[in-house]
Amino acid sequence: MLMRAPQESGSWTWILDDVTGPDLEFALNAAARMSAVLEKHDLLEPHSIGWSWRHAARRGLAGDSCLSVSPSAIAGPALPDRLRSFHPQARISSIILLGSGAWFDADGERHREDRLVELFLAPDETDVWVELSVHHDVWAQCDFQGRPQPRIHANNAPRLAAALREIEQVLGVAAEPGEPTYYGCAEGYGLKAPDIIDGLGPDVSGALLG
Repeated sequence: MLMRAPQESGSWTWILDDVTGPDLEFALNAAARMSAVLEKHDLLEPHSIGWSWRHAARRGLAGDSCLSVSPSAIAGPALPDRLRSFHPQARISSIILLGSGAWFDADGERHREDRLVELFLAPDETDVWVELSVHHDVWAQCDFQGRPQPRIHANNAPRLAAALREIEQVLGVAAEPGEPTYYGCAEGYGLKAPDIIDGLGPDVSGALLG
């Protein structure tokens, strides 16, 4: 089992400001195109969609919902109305795609991990804010304990980089690296190389989730 950081170890964002039609449909269309790229690279095979909602006319009434979906359903025309039907008077403020992806250990053995990559979208009337985030250390040159892992990095980081480049092409918008956290930060199409002291990177394993 991989250790999962409570904050992202790297993230990339896009702002899609060419919204046409209803914002939820536009956001789900973008999510479908991005998830198709991530599924192609075996990084995210969605099994459910979560969303946050808020009633504008009923102050303080808000919540989160989740629905099991197949990857093909994300692009389906019925999904927007299906999400709205849970709370017809509410506005959907954010969407997250949850699923599993594959990573490879130092020997090249393939493993499946839930929430290996997460895709978050916040639709608005004029734009959609998108974030792709990772919370594990298989993309990094060192693990969370600071130990160099060149083979694991070589077995995983190139697929993430390839997917990010392809997503840029699909969306027509360049990715912006997200804010750094205690567990790492994005740089280019991967994670920033850590400072190595006496052969080790920083040990950030103190508050990890199993």
